[in-house]
Amino acid sequence: MNYKHKEKVQLLIEKGVKILNSTSIDIGEEVDLDRISGDGVVIYPGCKIYGKKTLIMSGAKLGYEAPVTIEDCQLGPKVELKGGFFRKSVFLEKAHMGSGAQVRDACILEEEANGAHMVGLKHTILFPFVTLGSLINFCDCLMAGGTSRSNHSEVGSSYIHFNYTPNQDKATPSLIGDVPKGVMLNQNPIFLGGQGGLVGPSRLGYGTVIAAGTIYRGDFPKGGKLLVSQGLERKKWDFHPGVYWDISRKTFNNINYISNLIALRQWYINARSQFFKCDFMSQELYKGVLEKVDMAIEERINRLKALVQKMPQSVKTYQKIMKGKGSQELLNQKKELFERWEEIEDILYSSRSKTGQSSIREAFLERINQDIKDKGTDYIKVIQGLDDTWSSKGTQWLQGIVDEINECVLEKIPSFKMSIEHGR
Repeated sequence: MNYKHKEKVQLLIEKGVKILNSTSIDIGEEVDLDRISGDGVVIYPGCKIYGKKTLIMSGAKLGYEAPVTIEDCQLGPKVELKGGFFRKSVFLEKAHMGSGAQVRDACILEEEANGAHMVGLKHTILFPFVTLGSLINFCDCLMAGGTSRSNHSEVGSSYIHFNYTPNQDKATPSLIGDVPKGVMLNQNPIFLGGQGGLVGPSRLGYGTVIAAGTIYRGDFPKGGKLLVSQGLERKKWDFHPGVYWDISRKTFNNINYISNLIALRQWYINARSQFFKCDFMSQELYKGVLEKVDMAIEERINRLKALVQKMPQSVKTYQKIMKGKGSQELLNQKKELFERWEEIEDILYSSRSKTGQSSIREAFLERINQDIKDKGTDYIKVIQGLDDTWSSKGTQWLQGIVDEINECVLEKIPSFKMSIEHGR
């Protein structure tokens, strides 16, 4: 029903929502009160709630440190957003953010993922327990690792994920951990030291530690090492806008990131869906997560497409600069990527429905279903209760999806295959 503002506030209060200053909050006409729980929800002064898709579940708290604005977000149980702006993102149980946050489209903060004050996120996925310090810009990445709030992956304060290039593209997503191993919640944490940065697109493995003050510009998927910056020599080069001197690494990292997102989509559809209760609010939270995963996949394909469309001009500029002395392999890669893009795009979109090897998937899901019957629907408890054999089977299932998509794409661009495999 289309209630007036005062009526909406009063109905929420009658429902059980604790509103500390009813005259100071704003609730949009489009907001559905049936999507706001009355059980333990607290809304502090100055908050604004907008969006017909907004969902606020039991125990959520908004605006304790500073006013909060939310728009079309889904908040799971006991989520705390202490101050800032939040749009088209989803927060699972006990996720929280400090004041001054700006969390925009397609972010997913899973259980107990959190950030301190002044954190900016967009198209960012944080697996359970991942912790962000203060004064951080961490857009366009997925981070996993850690096993608890006392053993978690962390990003130190004043950290930046560099996600925009001098050639004005954002085909720069970084995979910090991965999906197939990360969802098992049994991997060593990753530590990104404060006052540093990561230049996307990058891949980092579990157990990686990047020393404070380091700007890291590469990949280290093997993990388990301390990475320390040696600094850059102070040199001057001519800068040629639109020229890409190496596209194999950037291309593969983008494809691999999309493949991981698709694996995450299948994880939610097949495995995590069993942990969401059948009531209306829980199912809407689940729909919210799937929506954000699909938004993330769409974004990454579009950003890669924008890069690909620059290849013909990049070829012309490169040839002009190099005057016949350039790398023929690089020229072939740029031409091939552009010419085969429509086929690649079709593969990436159609692959969203890939479910992996059925025998492994069904055996793993059967085990999950049995554990839920025995232990209940506590996601973290059930997943961390799997022994190494079953965790490995789950990883094998999801890694199979990632590998299959990667291989299908690389078959379309054979000029990339050798350099990419060498770089892996």
